[in-house]
Amino acid sequence: MSNVKTFHDSVLTAASGGTATPKLLPNGDQKPLEKPKAKDWTSHLSTESKTRKASPLKSSFKYLSNPGLISLGGGLPTPAYFPFESISAKVATVGKFSEEETLTSGTTMSVPKYDKSAGAYDLARALQYGSGSGSPELLEFLTQHTEMIHHPPYADWKCVMTAGNTSALATCYRMLMNRGDFLLMEEYTFPSAVETASPMGIKPLGVKIDGEGVIAEALDELLSNWDEAARGGRKPHVMYLIPTGQNPTGSTGSAERRKAVYAVCQKHDVIILEDEPYYFLQMQPYVRDAPPAPLPGSHEEFIADLIPSYLSLDTDGRVIRLDSFSKVIAPGSRCGWLTGPAQLMERALRHNEVSIQSASGFSQAILYQLLSQTWGHSGYLDWLINLRAEYTARRDICLKAMEEYLPEGICSWVNPAAGMFIWIEVDPSKHPQISEGLPVIEDRVFQKAIDKNVLVVPGSWFIVDEDAKYSKGKLFYRITFACVASELVVEALKRFGAAIKEEYGIAA
Repeated sequence: MSNVKTFHDSVLTAASGGTATPKLLPNGDQKPLEKPKAKDWTSHLSTESKTRKASPLKSSFKYLSNPGLISLGGGLPTPAYFPFESISAKVATVGKFSEEETLTSGTTMSVPKYDKSAGAYDLARALQYGSGSGSPELLEFLTQHTEMIHHPPYADWKCVMTAGNTSALATCYRMLMNRGDFLLMEEYTFPSAVETASPMGIKPLGVKIDGEGVIAEALDELLSNWDEAARGGRKPHVMYLIPTGQNPTGSTGSAERRKAVYAVCQKHDVIILEDEPYYFLQMQPYVRDAPPAPLPGSHEEFIADLIPSYLSLDTDGRVIRLDSFSKVIAPGSRCGWLTGPAQLMERALRHNEVSIQSASGFSQAILYQLLSQTWGHSGYLDWLINLRAEYTARRDICLKAMEEYLPEGICSWVNPAAGMFIWIEVDPSKHPQISEGLPVIEDRVFQKAIDKNVLVVPGSWFIVDEDAKYSKGKLFYRITFACVASELVVEALKRFGAAIKEEYGIAA
C-alpha cells in the first residue's frame, strides 16, 4: 500500500467535528471551506427527548481533570479493586491479515492498568464509569476516521459512541418519534428495526424498492399524497435506511439514487437514519468467468471508490449515521458510534447517560489500542481493503455456485455490490401446485431445504407491512456467503438447488 502520510495528515487536521474545515484538493493542497451550520431540529424531537435533562452528577465529571483535585463527589469504585493488571491480545500485523499470518507473526498489544504517559488510555480509566459520549481517545480516532471517509459538509457535526447499532437505533427512535408516528423504511428490511419500533407504538411503513434501494419517486408520491385522516397519523418525518449491502436484499444505492432520495427528504423535511454496518464491505464488480478487477492501489483510491454516504451529501444536518464495528472487527465488541448534528448528538448523549451509560470499557480499551496505537488510520484502511478482497472472493464463489446449481428460469437474483447477502427470487408461477398459494409454496421450499440440511431465510420474514406479505405475488429467500467456509457455501447451494428442483418437479 502506498505511503499516504501527507494525505492523512491533511485530512486529519480537518477532523475537528465542529469547525470550518479544509477540503483536500487533487494535488494534496488544502483550501479553506466555510461550512454552514445544521438546521434546527427541535420540531423533530420526541416529547421524551425534549424533556430529558442533563445529569448533574455526570456534569460534575468535567472537574475531574483539574490538576490536584481531590474528588469525594462521585460514586466511583477505586481502580485498586479492579482485578485486572493488564489485558493483552495478539492481533494481525498490518499487511499480514490472514489467520495463519496472525498466528505466526501477529503483534501482541497490551493495555496496562496504570499508564501515565501522554495520550495513554489505561484500564484504570477504561473500566471506570465513563462519559456517555465514549472515551475521548477512541472518540477522537472515530471523529478523524469519519472526517477522512465522509467529510460531512456542515460545520457542527459530532460523534457519540454507542453499544452497537441496534441499541443506537432504539435511541434514535426514542429521540425523534412519539407513539403513533409513522416510520418510513425499505419495504423489506432488517426485522429488528421493525421489532424495536413496534412496541414503542411507532408504525413501520414500507417504501417501494428496487435493485438500488428506495425509489425516490415512490417516496415522493407517498409523502406528497399523505392524508392524515385516512392514515390515522401525521406525515412521517423519519426514515430508516440500510443504503449499502442492504439486509436482506443486498441492494446498494448509487450516488445518483442517494442524491435523489436525499432531495425528496429535503422537500418533505425527513430525517434519515443511515444504518451502515456493511459500508466497508463494498466489493469489486462481478464479471462472470473472469477475475475481479484489481483492488484500489492506494488509500486515496480506496476512499474515492466508496459510494458516497448520505452523511457526505448532508448539507442540512438531517442525516444521523449509525456506524458499527460489528461487521468489520467483531459483533461481540458491542461498540459503534452515531454521527450527526451537535444538537441531536447532545440529545443522544443525554439518553446514553440513563441507558447504556457508555460503550463497554473493555471494548473501548482494546479497540483504541488496536486502531489508534497499533494499526493507526493507515493500517485500518489496509485492513478494510483486505476485507474488500476477502468478501469479493467469497461472493464470486457463491455466485458461480448459484449459476451452476440453481434452476435457470425459476431462480433469479441481482449480483450484490456490497454486504453479506444475496436475495434470490423464486418464481412461484412455475410451481406445479401454484393454486395452493404463496405461503404454502414458500414454506414447502423452506422445509425441503431443511430436509436437505441447509438453512435459507424466507423473504416474508423481512417484509415491513404484514398485511402485504404475499400481495406482490413474489417469493424470495435470503442467503449469506459470509458466515461459513466457501466450500460449504457451494455445498449448501447445491442442496438448495436440489430442494427447489425437487419441489418444482424438475429432473435433477
